[in-house]
Amino acid sequence: MDDPSVTQWLHRARDGEAEALGRAYAAAYQDLKQTAHAQLRRGGNGLDTTSLVNETYLKLARSDGFQPQDRKALMALSAHAMRQVLVDQARMQLADKRGGGAAAVTLHTGLADVAPAALDVLELHDLLSSLAHADARAAEGVELRCFGGYTEPEIADIQGVTERTVQRDWRKARAFLMSQLTGHA
Repeated sequence: MDDPSVTQWLHRARDGEAEALGRAYAAAYQDLKQTAHAQLRRGGNGLDTTSLVNETYLKLARSDGFQPQDRKALMALSAHAMRQVLVDQARMQLADKRGGGAAAVTLHTGLADVAPAALDVLELHDLLSSLAHADARAAEGVELRCFGGYTEPEIADIQGVTERTVQRDWRKARAFLMSQLTGHA
């Protein structure tokens, strides 16, 4: 999963090369487009794939201290930024009263079997923020899974843990999210 060219560009960016961060992002662009496309299929807030990837890059490039160490870190940060872009877009849609509400994100692999078929992006964002206070790694796993579209092996690689740990975190996160959902009902 680790692409040496992306990692090399990131090292050059940390060494002060002005264009290196953009080149690292360009080297990972196709993977980011696949992630964005998968996310938009699940509920995309009116954005297209290219717009989501570009908005994600702009959000990352503007953030202070954005210096991922390698491709895995770049992809994890991109999933987080993609979530923020979708949340911002949903908030704008609600504020403008266009479309009658925020787009939905489907939680797969069991949570959707118990919960309503789709959760509002803003509601999921709030629930993930609560989960992050209780278990940051589990929240990151949900974010990578739901907003990044990553598989359990990919999440394990990004987080530097075993697949079994990712599976345990997913079970804990689902239980936490379900308890929060039933508490709101």
